[in-house]
Amino acid sequence: MLVLLAGIFVVHIATVVMLFVSTISNVWVVSNNLTESMGLWLNCTTGNCESVQFGNQDALKSSQAFMILSIIFSVVSLVVFVFQLFTMEKGNRFFLSGATMLVCWLCVMIGVSIYTHHYANRGSSLLGWDAHHGYCFILAWICFCFSFIIGILYLVLRKK
Repeated sequence: MLVLLAGIFVVHIATVVMLFVSTISNVWVVSNNLTESMGLWLNCTTGNCESVQFGNQDALKSSQAFMILSIIFSVVSLVVFVFQLFTMEKGNRFFLSGATMLVCWLCVMIGVSIYTHHYANRGSSLLGWDAHHGYCFILAWICFCFSFIIGILYLVLRKK
């Protein structure tokens, strides 16, 4: 049981780190010749980075907000888990940390889905260059999976 809790804790920390990296870095969409990239915050072209500006700014702001919320909920869930680990009675479940992590999962899903719908699938028509998904986009979807798995495991686990 201790090994399982330690493993979940490590995966949770890795998820928080990956959420930070995927939100902060600007490699959500990359040109095929690897000279241009675009993320949630900046559009970088051959060394010059400028703020991302599209006609549909509401979708971009929503993606940014939901990704920031996912980081906040993931960190809160980690803190709640550690708190519950040391204060909760034996036999109880980690409901609060699991519910918080599932809210994080929902925020990641909404943020990345909005970005996918409005920007990632239309990279070449919006940006003017042939593009493919960058590592931050892939990391965000990996965090989506990890946060769901961690949230469900927190709901199922009992403190022994």
